[in-house]
Amino acid sequence: MYFDAHSDLLYDVTRRRLTGEEHVLEKYHLDRLRRGGVEGLVLAFWYGEGQGQTFWKDIPGADSGNARLDIMLDCARAELDQCTQIRTVRTVREAEEARAAGKLYAFLGIEGMAAFGADIGGIDRCYEAGVRLGMLTWNGENALATGAGGDSQKRLTPAGRAAVRRMRELHMLADVSHLNDGGFWDVIDLAGGPVIASHSNCRALCDVRRNLTDEQLRAVRDTGGVVGLNVYHGFVHAEAEKQTAEMLARHAAHMADVMGVEHVGCGFDFCEFMGPPDNNGAAGLEDASQIGNLFCWLEKLGMSPRERELIARENFLRVFRQVLG
Repeated sequence: MYFDAHSDLLYDVTRRRLTGEEHVLEKYHLDRLRRGGVEGLVLAFWYGEGQGQTFWKDIPGADSGNARLDIMLDCARAELDQCTQIRTVRTVREAEEARAAGKLYAFLGIEGMAAFGADIGGIDRCYEAGVRLGMLTWNGENALATGAGGDSQKRLTPAGRAAVRRMRELHMLADVSHLNDGGFWDVIDLAGGPVIASHSNCRALCDVRRNLTDEQLRAVRDTGGVVGLNVYHGFVHAEAEKQTAEMLARHAAHMADVMGVEHVGCGFDFCEFMGPPDNNGAAGLEDASQIGNLFCWLEKLGMSPRERELIARENFLRVFRQVLG
């Protein structure tokens, strides 16, 4: 069974519910999750930069990040209330109870805090809504931080530093996927405990800003954190013919060599529902039903059953238990 530390399914939930559909997860996604062996996942609220040209442009009153986040929260709440097969959880103990009851479990995360401006009170609002993982930014720049698409050397703003401290006080897990390099090091310094990169690969194998250098991988390890493997084709290899499940397994092997296998996990970021070709996963990992292909390659690369189990679910859940309870 697998735990996926990053999923954008709430994007599809919101898009469809705003056209009048209900039971979106049951109709379109649960079958693939079950066939792929997913026992739990992190459902992320992605609502901010870059979304002006998506379905949001046709939604009245959705012209600001704050408005879009409110709409997503409402849609997620309604959808998860309807979905009897997925249980929203806030701790690993609750996740274990859901699993024992035959349910998938879902933690909630926020993918970028542009909606808050410099007011970190938004973190408390999200925490009260059940959010337990936080990314300061997506790829762009906001009042807290700069993303991987911006100036790589910019540091966190004073408000961004305060946001990290507030997450630490709330026992909310800091996630550095999408941060630029300068902001990454600030979070490492400020977090005071485990830091994760929920969906980032190795820059040594695919030199893009969204992936982490070996030095960054070791820094995440030293906090006690975990880095999640991302299926997105452009983060697997620069050459299209090498954007495969086998190459993603090689990212896992590289992470294990650099950090130790105890710090490698899964944060797949499947986005096939957003439309090809821009959102394609690596060949053999086009959607959640194909997760087993990655683990077949890990076995071929010599990883033991115990090592594969750590990557599949245990490493992230260990960190979640430490931070969230």
